[in-house]
Amino acid sequence: MIDTWLRRTRRRHPHVLDALLVLATFVVTAGTTTVDRLGNHIEPNPAALSLAVVASLAILGHRRHPCVVFAITLACSLALCFVATQLNAGLVAPVIASLYFLAVRTDRSTARAATAVAAVLVTGATIINEPDASISVKIGVVAWILLPGAFGDSVRNRRAHLAAIEERAERAERTREEEARRRVADERIRIARDLHDVVAHHIALANAQAGIAVHLLDRHPAQAREMLSHLTDATGSALRELKATVGLLRRADDPQAPLEPAPGLDRLPDLIGAFERAGLPVRLTVEGEPQPLSPGVDLTAYRILQESLTNVAKHAAGTAADVTLAFSGSRVLLTVTNDRPAPAATPAVAAAGGGFGLIGMRERAAAVGGRLTADRRPGGGFLVCAELPLRTAAREEQP
Repeated sequence: MIDTWLRRTRRRHPHVLDALLVLATFVVTAGTTTVDRLGNHIEPNPAALSLAVVASLAILGHRRHPCVVFAITLACSLALCFVATQLNAGLVAPVIASLYFLAVRTDRSTARAATAVAAVLVTGATIINEPDASISVKIGVVAWILLPGAFGDSVRNRRAHLAAIEERAERAERTREEEARRRVADERIRIARDLHDVVAHHIALANAQAGIAVHLLDRHPAQAREMLSHLTDATGSALRELKATVGLLRRADDPQAPLEPAPGLDRLPDLIGAFERAGLPVRLTVEGEPQPLSPGVDLTAYRILQESLTNVAKHAAGTAADVTLAFSGSRVLLTVTNDRPAPAATPAVAAAGGGFGLIGMRERAAAVGGRLTADRRPGGGFLVCAELPLRTAAREEQP
């Protein structure tokens, strides 16, 4: 508790502690100069009191100039050994304080050199001034000289250790913040991909349905009305999916956050029905025994099929699409083909080289440990083939 109070006071009121230390040093040093060898109180020695004042006040500069403070206090203490009437450790109190601050604020070699110099000079001064003094008195004075250096060195080591711990904690905190920012960026990329898939899919359907409605409006108004109804359903579904996807950015405690699960292959019939209403016949084939997919793979498979059929609807209108799901062992193979050859200048062919839709599909497949290929078929048309594992890494499986 006392240590905590001292640290808090040192941080908040450093000059108060310095003033108290100066006052205590002066009292100890001046008190020694007013006592004779027999322990009787005598008249104050003006010279000794002046040296005590100078040595004590010099301690105020220990924060900026510890070496200069040590030199001043050592010179004053040596002079006191000749001026004072009583040889006592109190005469070297300013040196003791300055040696402590020197050990705390400088390196170990400087502190050891200063301690050795002070011990030799003070010992020599006591021998010259009082050759008849007992050996215990001389050893006591030298011991007080050696003590602050050792204590200050331990304090400096402890502070360095605490500073290293704080620095490691700050570095770990920065690392956690960087990891959190990276995860946020990855999540935003994932949401952006979802937005791309949703917008491209529904806009393509809406465009196709609107074009068919315009074509049928004059001659077949009933069919045009039905097609416009499908167009309303498609745009409404687009709005709902956009709301659910963008809603992922809401806070966890937001009551308006989406509660619907991410789409998967269980919604594939609805997806195919939407394309068929837009005029794109889709033939679905399932090979092997269907197996449950992990949530990440399920969403990836749905988005790949959605993007592939959207590309067929946009760039190969008037033809049919074949979708095949082949379950084998621990993997599932998805293929989407169409028979109509795309012209060389269409975006569908360009997409095979660097379109954002196919790039996004490849990245989605790679993210769950799968792979995707897309290219023109030798006999005409386009082929998208994705091989995905049934389950991704353990970290994705965790809630």
